[in-house]
Amino acid sequence: MSGRLYVIATPIGNLEDVSPRARRLLGAVSAIACEDTRHSRKLLEHFEIRTPLVSYYRENEAARTVELLARLAQGEDLALITDAGAPLISDPGARLVAEAVAADITVVPVPGASAVQAALMAAGLPANALEPWTFIGFLPARAGERRRCLQTWAQTPTALVFFETPHRLRAALADMEEVWGPDRALAAGRELTKLHEEFVRGTVASVRAHFEAHEPRGEFTLVAGLPPAGAVTPPSGDAAPASREEVKAWAKAHGMTRSEAYRRWQQRG
Repeated sequence: MSGRLYVIATPIGNLEDVSPRARRLLGAVSAIACEDTRHSRKLLEHFEIRTPLVSYYRENEAARTVELLARLAQGEDLALITDAGAPLISDPGARLVAEAVAADITVVPVPGASAVQAALMAAGLPANALEPWTFIGFLPARAGERRRCLQTWAQTPTALVFFETPHRLRAALADMEEVWGPDRALAAGRELTKLHEEFVRGTVASVRAHFEAHEPRGEFTLVAGLPPAGAVTPPSGDAAPASREEVKAWAKAHGMTRSEAYRRWQQRG
């Protein structure tokens, strides 16, 4: 009989957020697959858990998946964790879980702390701007790709949740203001559940101004509200843009050249 794979969420900062169930299972399994053994060892030592750790990150996941599946097939129970929060959410693990499911191995989720949910809970947006919501993950590092990503989601009628690093935050906020305009509601959660947790709430423009004046530090989770009324929308695929000014306005709002804007309209036809 095969073992079970427990996919366990770990604290995103405050160690008190680990559940009793997670602590029990981490101590009971044969081994724990994790991104960084040095980081995860600190968590286990805090709770006096002595389960062996196995590194599992993007560069070794193909070979390590084969190894872990073999152990599961032999009847061992294993755990999969990440450095912080839930595995698979912008972190490695999808390959192992998918192949375990394909091999008819039982996969058990053990929920816990989540930066996405924590940010949504404290964003301060009205309920109708939070339900539903869309999780995007990390924005692309390259400016052009980042602006195209923001453009893709610009008119989505839901709240949008992004992760961002401190050294890219200012550039990301500048691109949001260029692509979305200054008035979209935005909440920036910094160092969630940690000692220096902070929320900066307002509009894209006001949040950007805050972090132009204050050095961004720590990891960020951003929650953008619904597109403001009257936001520029793409020309429809059924009719040409009414004028060059319409193409120009759309291009400016979405961070692209006029020729690119017109080409994209043609592709929609």
